[in-house]
Amino acid sequence: MALDILVPYWGDPALLRATVESVLAQRNPDWLLTVVDDAYPDDTASRWLATLDDPRVRYVRQEHNVGITQNYRTCRELATQDVMVFLGYDDLLLPGYVDVVLSAHRRFPDAVVIQPGVEVVDEDGHRVRTLADEVKQRLVRPRADRARVLGGEELVTSLLHGDWMYWPSLAFRTTPLREVDFRDGFPVTQDLALVVDLLVRGGTMVLEPTVCFRYRRHRESASSTALLDGSRFAAERAYFALAAEQARTQGWPRAERAARWRLTSRAHAATLLPAALRSGRQDAVRALVRHALGR
Repeated sequence: MALDILVPYWGDPALLRATVESVLAQRNPDWLLTVVDDAYPDDTASRWLATLDDPRVRYVRQEHNVGITQNYRTCRELATQDVMVFLGYDDLLLPGYVDVVLSAHRRFPDAVVIQPGVEVVDEDGHRVRTLADEVKQRLVRPRADRARVLGGEELVTSLLHGDWMYWPSLAFRTTPLREVDFRDGFPVTQDLALVVDLLVRGGTMVLEPTVCFRYRRHRESASSTALLDGSRFAAERAYFALAAEQARTQGWPRAERAARWRLTSRAHAATLLPAALRSGRQDAVRALVRHALGR
């Protein structure tokens, strides 16, 4: 069995090249790679991929730009193996990633998703320790000295307290993934929404602590901070309201409370207040204060 690696691509071809090279460098050769180009207006990536003499590598281009959610759907339908991953075009696999994921799947074949160990790097590939990642990895994520299976209300509650997953590192069983669609309208929490939907249906997750993935976190630019208008948090509130109703219907009171409190989301808004104050954007300040206070 091979691991299906699907890359939804739109962006810097140099970053995609580094990502593809990290796949080619895997110790375990049992993988298939498909790059799904969402009509990026530059053929550098396609021309370079065409030079690779490897039958495991495939390139597919959308006829027109369909957006990230639809491109995820395309990737999912192109999968041919039992286990698949939506690898970010700017993220990196460490050489043992395929080994770690396939081994976890063999040991826990009924789990619908596998979260392997992740280290975070910046746009230059240097390891970094951000506040968000410290909270994820040290305070919110369940402890795991070895691979363990999680599920049910306990796992959903944990994820709703704080989404500690790293989406592009997750490996999914393809069949149950095709039974749950991506939710439109939740671009910020799309990964969380999908996994919670799988868990509510009875799915389980393998938390495998072996570090085998490099997640690239780009520093926020001054312009992106200045443009902060609270829309991100409005979208988060909409999703958490939906998740609270899901948990209530499921009879999971702790998960419902976690969704209604959304503590780490509110704390995140509070950490952005100093930058918003420095920017002079009073609308951003008001939006962040409202969210931080749970209004």
